Amino acid sequence: MTLSLQAPPLPAHIIRRAVWLYARFTLSYRDIEEILAERGIDVSYETARRWFLKFGPSIAANLRRLRPRPSDHWHLDEMVVRINGKKHWLWRAVDNEGEELDFLVQTRRNAKAAKKLMKKLLKKYGFAPSRIVTDKLASYPAAFKAIGLSAEHDRGLRANNRAENSHLPIRRRERKQQGFKSAGSAQRFLSVHAATSQHLLPPAPPHEPS
Repeated sequence: MTLSLQAPPLPAHIIRRAVWLYARFTLSYRDIEEILAERGIDVSYETARRWFLKFGPSIAANLRRLRPRPSDHWHLDEMVVRINGKKHWLWRAVDNEGEELDFLVQTRRNAKAAKKLMKKLLKKYGFAPSRIVTDKLASYPAAFKAIGLSAEHDRGLRANNRAENSHLPIRRRERKQQGFKSAGSAQRFLSVHAATSQHLLPPAPPHEPS
């Protein structure tokens, strides 16, 4: 008779909390390993990495489904990110409550890139904003004109602080990871990060099925 030495699967709430901790806070996979170890849970940092890659997207999708409809006042902005040593642009949109609406990692900072982000937003939410706030980049009005967007466009000084301040958690994560390794990995991580950045995970029930 052969005895299996394979450990039983961990409860789903432990996996979910590990994924949430990594995405929500500026932590490494080794930090997650130590946090779980302090609680008597023996999990390697490599296992934490696999959990994030496998379960992160579905956790993020579930959180997004729970979100209310965003406001119709949108803030768009772009920031430089280094990916494998090369400069890329992270185009992001948040509403006037600071909730991230969507983002795109692109290699250009031009009207074509701005148009691509705007079309993605309109398709995702199914309505056009009544007001859009951006910086003074000329690509924005060109993109809005190309798609026939008639929203009020505010480009005033400091008007877009909402979007600019929302970049700070991403910048901290970028430094922690010493830059993103590829555009795909940046897109995958930031997608989960966006869904969890303002979400407080409630306590899990004591006996949750895996």
